[in-house]
Amino acid sequence: MARKLLLEKIGIEGIRYYDAYRKSGGYASVEKVLKTMSPDDVTNEVKKSGLRGRGGAGFPTGMKWGFLAKPQGVPRYLICNADESEPGTFKDRYLMEHIPHLLIEGLIVSSYAVGSNCTYIYIRGEFGWIVDILEQAIAEAKNNGWLGKNILGSGFDCEIYVHPGAGAYICGEETALLESLEGKRGNPRIKPPFPALKGLYDCPTVVNNVETLSAVVPIINYGSEEYAKIGIGKSAGTKLISACGNISKPGVYEIEMNISVEEFIYSDEYCGGIANGRRLKACVPGGSSVPILPANLLLKTAKGETRMMTYESLSDGGFITGSMLGSGGFIVYDEDQCIVRNTYSFSRFYRHESCGQCSPCREGTGWMKKILWNIETGKGKIKDIDLLFSIQSKIEGNTICPFGDAASWPVAAAIRHFRDEFEWHVTNAEEAQRRNYGLAGYAEPLKVAAS
Repeated sequence: MARKLLLEKIGIEGIRYYDAYRKSGGYASVEKVLKTMSPDDVTNEVKKSGLRGRGGAGFPTGMKWGFLAKPQGVPRYLICNADESEPGTFKDRYLMEHIPHLLIEGLIVSSYAVGSNCTYIYIRGEFGWIVDILEQAIAEAKNNGWLGKNILGSGFDCEIYVHPGAGAYICGEETALLESLEGKRGNPRIKPPFPALKGLYDCPTVVNNVETLSAVVPIINYGSEEYAKIGIGKSAGTKLISACGNISKPGVYEIEMNISVEEFIYSDEYCGGIANGRRLKACVPGGSSVPILPANLLLKTAKGETRMMTYESLSDGGFITGSMLGSGGFIVYDEDQCIVRNTYSFSRFYRHESCGQCSPCREGTGWMKKILWNIETGKGKIKDIDLLFSIQSKIEGNTICPFGDAASWPVAAAIRHFRDEFEWHVTNAEEAQRRNYGLAGYAEPLKVAAS
């Protein structure tokens, strides 16, 4: 049985509320840091733990905190990125919905470490019911002395505010989030300067996601050395995985990063194998923005080594034969799934969510969606496959933020690994058209094809 650090209390009755959370040992880390540790001590503990950002990039959290500028007389801000909008990812939502005080506790400890007296939770606009849950948890924490002025007589002041977004995926990018939080249109900023120097209101700012900030609590409670023992190498600690698709047991799982991909998919402790006795075809291991991997490269690397559920192993081989752990959105496909249709679905999403600031992304995502729809419905040509690959290559690396990369990588990987399926849609046009009549979930397909 894998060790649980974030979900260990999830089954306790009433854990969503303060009394049950406090009775189970909640807020012990706040007491510890405010009474026995300096802000630098907390940052060093997080550094030694090996905790990496759980939002997708995997950058070392303690190092990120260490970059924060500390000019005299200038406020510093901690922002919790709760704008979880990546298709296939829902583990942050699960934490906030079921154990919100874990996040609040992590925010208080992290705010103390970085010197933030005013901390924001920027939450996805569609999570309206979770806004109410978080605000109730914040009120409970404040009523019991964990927020406000001079917390536990330490001299440290901290307030936490929830700020709902307007349902824009682009605001998951940290500088677009900051623009939105300031009341502006959510367009990514040109960097440098980076948020650690000039972030919210031009003040030094740290942005971390829900899982990352929640993980600070067990690091303080158990110690950085114990936390670092879990996992393998630079993939320390536990990781939440949002598992979905054609598996027997979809859900949120907390794994120690020392298990193989095969064990995660087929073990009864986790996904329980492919649903309905079908065979594994492919998987998107880190949310819709990372490259898809066919079964042979998902379970084994190109070198024949066992693929592990770690940052390093999943990226082994680069984007030619590897992918990314990313945000942990683990989408599994069985042998009956159409990769072309899946790729179109992702491209349709990215076309809709592009902020339009950069022309390669603004124009390229639209062309990719149109070409993919034509190929999927049997109206494409062989040369369209090469055109599609060329378009994605013109987007990747040519935009202000990583959104362009996120839109192009799924297309490149799908063509690289499943070109035969794209060609089948061209050479079997009548069959492709026939099976797409009445395609559920795709609004006005004929209008899309003609646009």
